[in-house]
Amino acid sequence: MIDILIFIGIFITGIVGYLHKSLTKSGAWTAIVVGAAVYVGFGLKGLILLGTFFATSNYWSKYKSSVKQPIEEKLAKGATRDWRQVIANGGAAGLFSIIHYFDHDPIWQIGFAVSLASANSDTWASEIGSLSRKNPIYIRTFKRVEKGTSGAISSLGSAAALAGTFLISIISFWLFDLDSRLTFLVFLFGYIGNVIDTIMGAYYQQMYVCQRCGIETEKRRHCQLPTTRIKGFTLVDNDMVNFLSGFLAAIAAIGMTLVIK
Repeated sequence: MIDILIFIGIFITGIVGYLHKSLTKSGAWTAIVVGAAVYVGFGLKGLILLGTFFATSNYWSKYKSSVKQPIEEKLAKGATRDWRQVIANGGAAGLFSIIHYFDHDPIWQIGFAVSLASANSDTWASEIGSLSRKNPIYIRTFKRVEKGTSGAISSLGSAAALAGTFLISIISFWLFDLDSRLTFLVFLFGYIGNVIDTIMGAYYQQMYVCQRCGIETEKRRHCQLPTTRIKGFTLVDNDMVNFLSGFLAAIAAIGMTLVIK
């Protein structure tokens, strides 16, 4: 009976996300599937950690949204997440949850926690960092570039990234009874996931230019016209970068966990 009520709660949460324009219709259904997978694998503890990520990331996405609106012209998508964005940020967590359902080895808890810590770190860095008074520094040229440029960093964004992974690591410590070493691994590799995201964004993520207004953007269409790719690989968009950075950081953390056991 309790399980049924929880699955109903997951369903209602997805619908509420859609009604509040935090999720598109496809994003809501995907969030429901990810939430169900996490509950199957890690129970209520997993849902609390997943909910912490989605609640805080949604808050920071909406925070001072009017100030961030010009930056969204450079981004492929806005604050309303579709199914690809949900998979990009929660897909790895859902995958580790399903694996844990069949294999109860604690290493999958580490992978689960790190994937969410990485997603939280990256989201906080992007959403809070975009409010910095100074333009960020592009890691390829070490020159200041426009806010919203993939592969750029700022002191505010870096501090936010550390705070984002710290929050998930501390809650993981409380929920999963991790020792100090494993808690530090979640914190460290969560931040490393954000670093991987930044590097991939600078060197491999696709970027386009609008032929009408000249803006560099992640969008494939701008000013109602197709844009021209000027950088990156065709399949490597922001969603791919987000997924791979969290997944690779989680795999690295699992490997390190096996070494220090």
